Amino acid sequence: MKLLLALLLAAPGLARVKAQGEIRWGGDLQGGEPYVFRDPRNPDVLVGFEVELARALAAKLGLRERFVQNDWSNLVPSLERGDFDLILNGLEDAQALRGRILLSRPYFAFAEQLVVRRGFALRSLDALRGHRVGTLSSSLSHQILRGHPGIEIVLYGGQEEPYRDLSLGRTDAVLLDSVIAARYGLTTPDLELADADVARGTYVVGLRKGDEDLLNAVDAALSELDAKGELQRIYARWHLPGLPATAGAAAGPDEPPRATFDLAQAWLFLRGAGVTLLISLLAMALAVPLGLALALARLYGGTPLRWLAHAYVELFRGTPVLLQLYILYYGLAPVVHLDALSAAILGLGLNYGAYEAEVHRAALQAVPPGQAEAASALGLSRGQALRLVLLPQALRTALPAMTNDLIALLKDSSLVSVITVVELTKQMTITAVDVRSWALPGALCAGLYFAMSYPLARIAARLEERLESMGEEPVVVATP
Repeated sequence: MKLLLALLLAAPGLARVKAQGEIRWGGDLQGGEPYVFRDPRNPDVLVGFEVELARALAAKLGLRERFVQNDWSNLVPSLERGDFDLILNGLEDAQALRGRILLSRPYFAFAEQLVVRRGFALRSLDALRGHRVGTLSSSLSHQILRGHPGIEIVLYGGQEEPYRDLSLGRTDAVLLDSVIAARYGLTTPDLELADADVARGTYVVGLRKGDEDLLNAVDAALSELDAKGELQRIYARWHLPGLPATAGAAAGPDEPPRATFDLAQAWLFLRGAGVTLLISLLAMALAVPLGLALALARLYGGTPLRWLAHAYVELFRGTPVLLQLYILYYGLAPVVHLDALSAAILGLGLNYGAYEAEVHRAALQAVPPGQAEAASALGLSRGQALRLVLLPQALRTALPAMTNDLIALLKDSSLVSVITVVELTKQMTITAVDVRSWALPGALCAGLYFAMSYPLARIAARLEERLESMGEEPVVVATP
C-alpha cells in the first residue's frame, strides 16, 4: 500500500488524479462565506463559489472532487507534502509563490480595500502610520502593509474578527480583499470604505511543481468555463463584486525580497517568548488565589457557596480553554471591552483557577485531621486554624503540583494567538511562512520553550524531593 501511494505521488499530476478517480483540493473552512463553508441547512454539505468552481473543474476533467481541510496559512506546505492535488481557496497570485509552486490562469480578480470606522479622519495607508491596521496573516494585504513602515499590523486567522475589532475600536483600519470587505466589513453600519482600490490582485489555483500537465488541464478547463459564461454565472449566484479576471490583472505591489532566518528574526522570537512568559506568570498569579478561594468555598462555605464553587470548577474544566478565550474576547466584547493581552491573561487565569482549586482542595484534605483538632483544642477559630496551621501545611503539599501547572500554562499560552496576541508559537508560524521553512523556526521555538519550562521542572522536582525528606518530621501547631 505504501509503495502504491509513493508511486501515485511520483506520477505526473494528470495521471495521478486519473488513477485516484478524484481531484483533492485544499482549503480552509475558517475562510467562510462565500469561499467554502458548511451549508447552514445541512452542515454535512459544503457550499460556496469555490465549491462550485471545484465541482465544475472536476467535471471538465471527468473526475470527482474532494475537499481537504487545511489551515489557510499552511496551504502551500501541505500542497508540497502531497496532502492534496491543488489549492483552491482565495490563493492570491504573487511572484514569491511562482518560485515555489505552479499557478493557474486567474479565475477571479479583486481589489484590496481599506475599511475604517464611519467618520474616521485617516483615509489612506500613508496616513495610518503609527496606527493599528488589521489583516489576514500571509495574505497579499499583509504583504502590502509590511511595505508601509510605521503601521502596527494586527494579524488574524479569520475574516470576521478584524472588522469586529475595528468596530470596537481595537484597531483603526482593516485592509482585505474586496470579497471579504463586502461580506464582513461594509455590512456593518458603523464601518465605511476609505480606499476602494489600494491594490489589485487575482485568485489562482495552486499546483505542485512537476504537475505541469495537470496545470495545463486546469487552465484549459478554466478557459472553457470562462468562454461558456459558467464562471460569470457562479459569481452572479454569489453576488461577488469582482473585476474582470484577465491574465493581465495586476498582482499587487512589487514583492519584497525573500525573508531569511537571521538575528532580526531571532529577536522577534525573543520578544514572543517574553510575551509568553509575561502572560503565563500573570495568569498563574491570578489562578493561584482564585483556586484557593474556590477550594475554601467548597470545603468550608455554605451550601450555595459550595454549589457555586463546584459549578465554576466543572464549567471551566469541562469546556476548552480555546472556546473560553473566544467568548471572553469576542463574545463578551459588547459588554466587557478587553484588549487582547488582558483577555489572554484573564482567560488563562480563570481557566487554570479551576485546576488550582482542585490542587488546593486535595492539599487541604491531605492535612491530618488531628491538626485541625489540635488547633481547636488550643482555642483557635476556624479562620486562625486555616491561616496558621492548615494552609501552611497544605501549601507545602500543593507546591509541586502548582509548579507543574505553571509549566502546562506556559505551553497553553500558545492558544492566545487566536485573539491576535503574537506570542512565541504565533511568531514561529509567521516566520516559518516568511522564510519558507519550519525547521529552524521550529527548533528555536522549541528551544525557547525548553529554556523557560526546564528550570520550572527542576524546581518542581526539588520541591518533591524536599517534601519526601520532610514527610516524617512532626508538625508543630502554631499559636496565635
